[in-house]
Amino acid sequence: MKQWIIVGLCCLSLNTFAQSDDSLVMRSISDEIMMHGKCYDDLRVLCKQIGHRLSGSPQAVKAVEWGQRAMEDAGADMVWLQAADVPRWVRGEEHLKFKFGKDKNYREVRVLSIGNTVGTDGKILEAPVIMVNSINEFDQLDKGLVEGKIIYFNYRFRQDLINTFEGYGDAGRYRWLSPNIASAKGAAGVIIRSVSTGVDDEPHTGSMRYADTVKPIPAVAIGNTSADMLEAKCRAGMVTAQIQSECKMYDTVRSYNVIGELKGTEHPEEIIVVGGHLDSWDVGEGAHDDGAGCVQSIEVIRALKALGIRPKHTIRAVLFMNEENGLRGGFAYGDSAKAKNEPHIIAIETDAGGFSSRGIGLDMSEDKKERIRGFRNLFLPYGVYDFEHDEGGADISPLQRMGVPVAGLMPDPQRYFDLHHTARDVFENVNHRELKIGATTLAGFVYLVDKYGLGPTAPLKDMNIGSTPYSQRKAK
Repeated sequence: MKQWIIVGLCCLSLNTFAQSDDSLVMRSISDEIMMHGKCYDDLRVLCKQIGHRLSGSPQAVKAVEWGQRAMEDAGADMVWLQAADVPRWVRGEEHLKFKFGKDKNYREVRVLSIGNTVGTDGKILEAPVIMVNSINEFDQLDKGLVEGKIIYFNYRFRQDLINTFEGYGDAGRYRWLSPNIASAKGAAGVIIRSVSTGVDDEPHTGSMRYADTVKPIPAVAIGNTSADMLEAKCRAGMVTAQIQSECKMYDTVRSYNVIGELKGTEHPEEIIVVGGHLDSWDVGEGAHDDGAGCVQSIEVIRALKALGIRPKHTIRAVLFMNEENGLRGGFAYGDSAKAKNEPHIIAIETDAGGFSSRGIGLDMSEDKKERIRGFRNLFLPYGVYDFEHDEGGADISPLQRMGVPVAGLMPDPQRYFDLHHTARDVFENVNHRELKIGATTLAGFVYLVDKYGLGPTAPLKDMNIGSTPYSQRKAK
């Protein structure tokens, strides 16, 4: 009995020592990033010197060049570009006006076309507006009533859902589905209430894809204040809308993921990925979505290199291209990893804003989750406590389908969907401490997974599984 007690005490002592040692390393990572971190300065350059960077745009080309330089400056052992052919959608000029009842004059409101949609070729599309409050309500309308009309989907972002990403999953389907279901019944166009938590008049864009079975029709989004006004006017009487836009999809163009890595010292063939997406929508500056994730991923490389931490496994920071309206960069990386038969220990994405990190979502087997949850106490001093959600990321979902464990940084979500896909997603709305805390969380997580591993690393293979819940919500 005494022997078992002694063995148990020894094991406890060793574990305590390891935790203490790891705590010191975590603190050194935190101090390095909070005191000397470059991610905030990197984000300033990306946002202010390049700005928004939709796939296929001249700004996206400049962003790739910036990303390559930033990786090199961070001290990556190797930096390279990985080709991906991406769609080129151009917004052009757009207007939305309303005429109410017997008024002769039109009133213009702020508007953003939904990404990937068609426009009106610059001509004016004029039609009566029919308001519905849900998809179920729309389904009850006769086709004859819908034909030739502009359908207004007046669905609100649910404020009762505390996790705003759940609310995004709920309301986001109106952006994805409404142009298709409206077109299927002969509608001429669609207006949606923006997928927004904001109490403001900021319109939000975002992606959709037309079904092969429907005629593409214009689809636009308005901010919540305009949406409230339109709702009241529709209840009061007849409303006529004019949509005028120049949106158009052009041929694909060549672009690139940017990849930088620290070579592993013991198992260089095994990869740990941390990444965000380099593209953004064509409004604002893509600061939170996802400039923050890009500079945090680069900061992981910089901080480990600055501290002289040589990883056992190869650490890759990946800036994915075309997450917003095609996911071509994610598929390009997944295809390459599979072709080279590169074993991946884990893939981590940071694509939920630059706010204070609250947790790390885990989408993997239970034994791997429990292994990671054993690190929880090491993260508590940094306000990171939640390891209970199944999360990953859109760009790493191709890897997940090949059996790679995936994870996603989970910042505080309450303000994200005030800014998401809007002109307000700018550098000034990112706090330097919150951004750096997220980078600290990622770097600490990468350090621990590299040191302790997650058990046997399986070869990449095709798996018949769906995207993670996060991928379903966050894929633009």
